[in-house]
Amino acid sequence: MTDLADRHCKERPKGSPALDPADVERYLTELDPAWSVADARLERTFRFPDFRHALEFTNRVGGIAERENHHPDLRLSWGKVVVELSTHSVGGLSENDFILAAKVDRIA
Repeated sequence: MTDLADRHCKERPKGSPALDPADVERYLTELDPAWSVADARLERTFRFPDFRHALEFTNRVGGIAERENHHPDLRLSWGKVVVELSTHSVGGLSENDFILAAKVDRIA
């Protein structure tokens, strides 16, 4: 099986099915254990020594999101970045969310 971080996000047309709970749990085991799932969203908080490092990380995540055409919600504050992922077109989580999370793990 290909590592999630080596895959690429695919278009998920509106009405495509979200992952079922068993698939969510399986994909979650492939990520850093700091990721959690709640309310059909994948989330992780990253901590940094200061605002500058947090901002640099945010910009790197943004670059990955643009290349993959899958965009997380990012909350930047002093020394902290919260990354939230979901796939709006499916109304929940898709493989794309886990692919992007794995790519974010690689740069953390």
